[in-house]
Amino acid sequence: MSRADQIFIENFKDVVQNGFSDEQLEVRPRWLDGTPAHTVKKFGIVNRYNLAEEFPIMTLRKINFRAAVDEILWIWQKKSNNVNDLNSHIWDSWADESGSIGKAYGYQLGKKSKYKEGEFDQVDRVLYDLKHNPASRRILTNIYNFEDLHEMNLYPCAYSMTFNVSGNVLNGILNQRSNDMAVANNWNVVQYAVLLIMFAKVSGLVPGELVHVIADAHFYDRHIPVMEEVIARPQHPAPKLVIKRDVTDFYDFKVEDFELENYEYNPEKVKLEVAV
Repeated sequence: MSRADQIFIENFKDVVQNGFSDEQLEVRPRWLDGTPAHTVKKFGIVNRYNLAEEFPIMTLRKINFRAAVDEILWIWQKKSNNVNDLNSHIWDSWADESGSIGKAYGYQLGKKSKYKEGEFDQVDRVLYDLKHNPASRRILTNIYNFEDLHEMNLYPCAYSMTFNVSGNVLNGILNQRSNDMAVANNWNVVQYAVLLIMFAKVSGLVPGELVHVIADAHFYDRHIPVMEEVIARPQHPAPKLVIKRDVTDFYDFKVEDFELENYEYNPEKVKLEVAV
């Protein structure tokens, strides 16, 4: 069965049974009807996904794979902060009238800095180091830029990615300050698994482990009954991720280059309101 399903079920049970409820506290998020959106949370969850064994996508429910890949390319390849460059509406709640989400996500990755080897943005620095300095312990990105936080419409949730090469294997750690587990947990795992696989492919490496570190892992009150039904569903084997072209340039990847073979999932739709 899919390891991603098993990890999600373990996380859900742990958070709901052993977590802290903020029901008695004042909270920022609201439901669309204005009601405070309370959560049950656990601090410091760490999940490990071996990409050499299987692609970590849930089968308990359908994950919109193409939209997930499109968003990660929007952030890391296009380095965009404008929803008009995105082929879904998942960021619309945080966009202004021009479509901008402020100095967040792709904007931060695209900012250039000077190094002794030249001037790079964060993505190009990773690509350079993976090819020229694979033994480095400094291959990472961080978009939680304090001087720009006041100009971000949403503070970054998944804010840092650390890459580490062991022999010909590329591993990565995704650090996330906050995770809406029902809505975004596996979505983020799928995205950063694809990202690590892309970086490995264009760097002549093979993908290894993706480690997901979540500071505040939470389930919203209105999501818990839905997730109780979801985790009781049948589980299916993980699909295989296929890259359909021999891409050697990170900026040449397209959404249609990625395909899931034998992706079985439970067809019942899951409706989850997003707290804002």
